[in-house]
Amino acid sequence: MKKTYLEFRRLLQTVPPLIAALLILSVVGMNLLANKSINTGLDWLALDCGILFSWLTFLSMDVLTHCYGPRAATSLSVAALGLNLLMAVIFFLASRIPGVWGESFVDGSEAVVNAALDNTFGGTWYVILGSSVAFLSSAVLNNFLHYGIGKLVKGREGFGSFALQSYVSTFLAQFADNLIFALLVSKLFFGWTLLQCFTCALTGACMELLFEVVFSPLGYRIAKNIMDGRESAGG
Repeated sequence: MKKTYLEFRRLLQTVPPLIAALLILSVVGMNLLANKSINTGLDWLALDCGILFSWLTFLSMDVLTHCYGPRAATSLSVAALGLNLLMAVIFFLASRIPGVWGESFVDGSEAVVNAALDNTFGGTWYVILGSSVAFLSSAVLNNFLHYGIGKLVKGREGFGSFALQSYVSTFLAQFADNLIFALLVSKLFFGWTLLQCFTCALTGACMELLFEVVFSPLGYRIAKNIMDGRESAGG
């Protein structure tokens, strides 16, 4: 236990603070924004606003895995999940504190709007539990897939290799994340069918892959700068 703690401390001292901060911020943000669904106009395309942050979560993990390995990336993912749960507790406490939200001042609907905002930020235990299990599972899958694919294409440095690792790991891990959450929460508590769970997981993973394709050049440049800096420092 002590060895693990010391290794984690050294990792925190090595990883650029901005990357760690972006990972934590995106995990908190995607879980909060997941409360709002997106009206796509298509019955088969089920998305929520968490997608605005989730691409950053997986891109951050790809950068961390590329530069520090899957164990390090997973350790930071677990830390981000722990901080997200802490934020969920704080949000819950805030929702139970007597008071009025600024946006609740709607004539005749103040109480309803205020309660809705409290429930949104307060969260629901099964949603938080389901999202936590889904994220932890997908983080492990993403990080070790990214690393494993890198081993297969060893010797092929450059953006092409990074892109292949990121695209495959992100798609499969996001599919797993969406499917696990759908099975644990949407099916059990909202009556979704298995087909709906599978369709939601697949379409969501495709959208996440699109974000990864757009932003992977940025992720590669960040990873390359980190690796170049470590080589210059002899690390």
